[in-house]
Amino acid sequence: MRDFLPADKARRERVLAVIRQRYRAHGFDEIETPVVEDYERLHAGIGGDNEKLAYNVLRRGLDADGIRAAADDPAALSDLGLRYDLTVPLARFYASHRAELPGVFRAVQIAPVWRAERPQKGRYRQFVQCDIDIIGDASSRAEAELITATLDALDALGLEGGIVRVNDRRLLDAMLDHFGFPEAERPGVLITIDKLDKIGAAGVATELRERSAAPEAVDAFAEFLAREKGTVSRFDDEQIRAALPDGLAGDAIGALAAIGEAVAAARGGEAPLVFDPFLVRGMGYYTGTIFEIAHPLVSYSLGGGGRYDGMIGRFLGQDVPAVGFSLGFERIVDLVTDAADDDIHAVVLVHDREVEVAELIALKSALVARGSRVRLEQRPKNLKPLLERATADGYTHFAAVRPGATVDTLEIKPLG
Repeated sequence: MRDFLPADKARRERVLAVIRQRYRAHGFDEIETPVVEDYERLHAGIGGDNEKLAYNVLRRGLDADGIRAAADDPAALSDLGLRYDLTVPLARFYASHRAELPGVFRAVQIAPVWRAERPQKGRYRQFVQCDIDIIGDASSRAEAELITATLDALDALGLEGGIVRVNDRRLLDAMLDHFGFPEAERPGVLITIDKLDKIGAAGVATELRERSAAPEAVDAFAEFLAREKGTVSRFDDEQIRAALPDGLAGDAIGALAAIGEAVAAARGGEAPLVFDPFLVRGMGYYTGTIFEIAHPLVSYSLGGGGRYDGMIGRFLGQDVPAVGFSLGFERIVDLVTDAADDDIHAVVLVHDREVEVAELIALKSALVARGSRVRLEQRPKNLKPLLERATADGYTHFAAVRPGATVDTLEIKPLG
């Protein structure tokens, strides 16, 4: 969990403002949910490994004896917890407010979440998530809207060139069935397959054998990984089928091709999508399309998401189609070339000790009324460090203020 100095905070807010503006332009409406949710909801088996990282809130009113009696039962100790993502709160929000929302609801959530991570580079215990979700649309239009809006936001931040890796959990299940992996083995098999980029095909096959996965299935899978693959550049039905075992079929192929066609139309050319049959994404609630953003500047993803048609039904009592895309804000903010608000005139008024407070506040208010950002600073013995700090804080000009100064007589000079 981190503190942010003024310059860092201003930079983060500039990036968030761009993301919010682009998502709003695509028809998404921002909502806000509480930072805490019921313990049972956060630990309902839909949050994957994140449930193990949740910060739980001790039940109110427990005395020492009560705590000792419940020591071995987390659910008895806690009735609330800090949210570890924004998807579980959104599902609860929609179930609570469905009657007040449109049939197809496009939501933006930008807020901090908390996970008891082991702190390391790129992993924090408190971090901001930027989520867009579409609830109530089972068609591929929803995925196309999410991908288009996300790529637009990255473009607006100067991060053009992103590629969206796309897969479908239904195709993953069909492949595992095709290779012969028993259903009971599949969760562990997917954990290993998810390491393909890191340990390679040989490493995956070795680890699957070490897991005692079905030998014939591992052999079939290793043979498939070793085959020569043709090169198909367009994201369409042909590319998808070329990346799958021969004869594998299903509605998911057509749905993915439709997403590619729609995104290509929106982007005015080919869709920046790549079919990745081994993209897994670990969240247990995904039921269909899944995706991640790859960018040439970094080796890790800048965001991801997928379809989770079964989650809201757990709270509402009936299934509602839903799909979401989350940007990795903490990763993105470090990549964005810092661009201060060039159109904002930000001036530091360096005043002598003798200048009356009323004069200073009047000067400041007059400049603020003209659209400037203004900071008052008493002149120190050495002016240079003050001006350097002001520049680092995003100020563009300064002026010396002496008794009797007016807005019209100030000599405003550029900094730097």
